[in-house]
Amino acid sequence: METSAGAVPRVKTALSLRDKFGTVKTRLGIGRYNYKVVPGLYCVGTPSPESPVLMTANYKLTFDALRKELGGLDAWILAADTRGINVWCAAGKGLFSTEEVVRRVTRSRLAEIVSHRELILPQLSATGIAAHQVKKICGFKVIYGPIRAADIPAFIQAGNTADKAMRTVTFTFRERAVLTPVEILLLRKALAVVVIATLFLSGLGPGIFSMDAALSRGIPAVCATLFGILAGAVVVPFLLPYPPWREFWISGALAGIVAGVANTCLFNGRLDVWESLSLILWTGVVGSYLAMNFTGSTPYTSPSGVEKEMRRAIPAQAAAGLIAIAVWFAAPFFG
Repeated sequence: METSAGAVPRVKTALSLRDKFGTVKTRLGIGRYNYKVVPGLYCVGTPSPESPVLMTANYKLTFDALRKELGGLDAWILAADTRGINVWCAAGKGLFSTEEVVRRVTRSRLAEIVSHRELILPQLSATGIAAHQVKKICGFKVIYGPIRAADIPAFIQAGNTADKAMRTVTFTFRERAVLTPVEILLLRKALAVVVIATLFLSGLGPGIFSMDAALSRGIPAVCATLFGILAGAVVVPFLLPYPPWREFWISGALAGIVAGVANTCLFNGRLDVWESLSLILWTGVVGSYLAMNFTGSTPYTSPSGVEKEMRRAIPAQAAAGLIAIAVWFAAPFFG
């Protein structure tokens, strides 16, 4: 679209098959760190100088989530350079910031394109934005839009006013389930290393190395790791918000221990007491560590809460993991 400040790309509000395929890939953790659009000004429909300006991140999943809700609207979309990171995380990392908002407004020559001086920013960007500084530096007033992009048409129709539901952060079962595939698939390389190391360690014993021991002991140990992954990346997020504590690593540890007991029962008769205790401890460690990943994906913990939890959890997880490995290695010598 031609404007007084030059041509502005017009984007469709209907996602193409390629867009949808890209979304699926990203949800599975494939290419997610380079899934972004060029920062700058875009438009949907045929906006005028009076049309609203919606600002978002240049993470394409976020950008697409916004534009697909704007069907039938004429609006400007200003994509900040968040290095391909979503709004909430970018704001916490200082990428979706006051400086970036001002920079993007200036570089896009937005003041020459629109007659008003209002920017509608995502509510979840508020942690990184000093609205009064934006107004002072570039003259644009910051208005925080609703949590969900789906509410933007109603928000604009209501005169840029959000009701309580639009301001409420949710973390429903469906929203939690979306995160699970990427958490699991991101482990594929680390899991391959763990499997090889586990089989090797399981084969060590008084006779130096035994292939039979590597398989007979290694298979239950590999399954213990898988049970731990299931506990931390699936069970814990699915059970939210029912655990009575906010610290995810505790929930993951307990879920992992239960999973470890289940794994021990599955291989009943093939493990001695020491091996069983080692694997139960190990599943607790794996479950605890993976559950802790969700501290950055939920509204249950603040950035300072995440940092505090990690300082407490990581030393405990490391110590428990080393003990579990040491006991597993030493178990054949005890017999």
